[in-house]
Amino acid sequence: MTAPHDTTAGADTAPVKQDFIRQIVRDDLASGKHAAIRTRFPPEPNGYLHIGHAKAICLDFGIAEEFGGRCNLRFDDTNPAKEDPEFVAAIQDDVRWLGFEWNSLRHASDYFEVFYLAAEKLIRQGDAFVCDLSPEEVRAYRGTLTEPGRESPYRNRGVEENLDLFRRMRAGEFADGARTLRAKIDMASGNINLRDPAIYRIKKVAHQNTGDAWPIYPMYDYAHALGDAVEGITHSLCTLEFEDHRPLYDWCVDRVDLAGNPELLAPLAAKGLPIEAAKPRQIEFSRLNINYTVMSKRKLTQLVTEGLVDGWDDPRMYTLQGLRRRGYTPGALRLFVDRIGISKQNSMIDFSVLEGALREDLDARAPRRMAVVAPLKLVLTNLPEGHAETLRFANHPKDESFGEREVPFSRELWIEGDDFAEVPPKGWKRLVPGGEVRLRGAGIVRCDEVVKDADGGIVELRGTLDPESRPGMEGANRKVKGTIHWVDAARAVEAEVRLYDRLFSVPDPDDESEGLGYRDHLNPDSRATVRGYVEPAAATASAEQSYQFERLGYFVADRRDHREGAPVFNRSVTLRDTWAAKA
Repeated sequence: MTAPHDTTAGADTAPVKQDFIRQIVRDDLASGKHAAIRTRFPPEPNGYLHIGHAKAICLDFGIAEEFGGRCNLRFDDTNPAKEDPEFVAAIQDDVRWLGFEWNSLRHASDYFEVFYLAAEKLIRQGDAFVCDLSPEEVRAYRGTLTEPGRESPYRNRGVEENLDLFRRMRAGEFADGARTLRAKIDMASGNINLRDPAIYRIKKVAHQNTGDAWPIYPMYDYAHALGDAVEGITHSLCTLEFEDHRPLYDWCVDRVDLAGNPELLAPLAAKGLPIEAAKPRQIEFSRLNINYTVMSKRKLTQLVTEGLVDGWDDPRMYTLQGLRRRGYTPGALRLFVDRIGISKQNSMIDFSVLEGALREDLDARAPRRMAVVAPLKLVLTNLPEGHAETLRFANHPKDESFGEREVPFSRELWIEGDDFAEVPPKGWKRLVPGGEVRLRGAGIVRCDEVVKDADGGIVELRGTLDPESRPGMEGANRKVKGTIHWVDAARAVEAEVRLYDRLFSVPDPDDESEGLGYRDHLNPDSRATVRGYVEPAAATASAEQSYQFERLGYFVADRRDHREGAPVFNRSVTLRDTWAAKA
């Protein structure tokens, strides 16, 4: 865990974060209810984490960090049919990439024996029974939001019969789905989650950690509640959709009472795990909703399996792996989470807030470089053949500590094709036939000639560089309307440049009111690949190095495909919001 922050504001400290969860924590510490704070981040390893998880990670780990507590990373691996070690590794990588380290790495499967003993305790107390109803019958008996459910005909089995059947379930005697262990709560409850929910089901599937040892697995609500209790979690933070599950969470914690029944915790000693059981408190907060995105694991999986994107780390995906490859930084995501805050009210965050956080973070940390993505040759005819010189540029205009770099300059340059217009539109301030612009850091050039091919396509521009406008000369400050960037044609390095944009073209891709689905709203312009040129100092970038390509946007060296001598850059975000006018 990173060092805890002082939670008092001062002249040299960051402002104290204020939200209802942090206030609860402060009150609990002040009252002596808890001597230390313990949280956990409990993902199920059945997919890659997405940006919504970033909010939970920053909150779970951030609360522990701010108040000098501890946060565990716990994999809720109770559904082995959908879980994969690949996801486990990626989740750990994502958490560390965001800048956090867990106190202890745990798995729900570490506690399977504890959960089983707890279930037997519930049976002996008359709080659980083995049910033979099929899944379809269970649904029929459950009732509706306006009608109470009906009790299972197996609800009043005796304790000994239930223990015998449950132990035979554990021994693997029965087929998948033949029986469940259900909590005995209240079939007339207005909260459907309390209508005798299943807490164990038969599922003869090998587990990545326990192999074939268990033919039965605990249900999520049961395992999650007791997992928190086993670890002594003080504040169990989860999103609002779990608010209706909180009564069941508390029921499981209270009826089992792990802290008051240490014999149930004996299996932990065999695994070398500490005895930390306590009563946790579940607190819900609003989940992260961002427009122009889908965050359903099912839909993200479909995007991948149907080939609509190029894998889980496609830079257009909203997985943390995809965002990282796009060039999003841990600092940007943490800034974004701080900016949107924590509340009990669900709301839709505009995508521009996320992009704004990235721009702000990269503006401070990204060195500047020059690159051309739509190359048009410009020949400076008043410079001699073979002319070559080296100019010096600051790596960052706002931070001298970044130092300077050398940039080659010669008779032939690449400029952006979009910086020239034969027939300029109103307000045009860039290059036109007979007009002048400033070449960034090199001087003022006049366009004298437009060279075309037989089909009328522009091949190159020919111009004159004003020698009195060169850096250090008397005319260096002469006013012209526009400034454009360039790279040296002789020494620039050809690069693959991937111009990424939002994956969806509408704010609510999930809206099916007009008979359309999210697939119908894929943005056809979400990716374009071009061949461009970068100055030599950009071509030597290491993977995941971010730059501001002047006048173009922020770009990152692709973490998978970028190579020395064959650079590949992904556009992370444009310099300005290009979507505001479309809204």
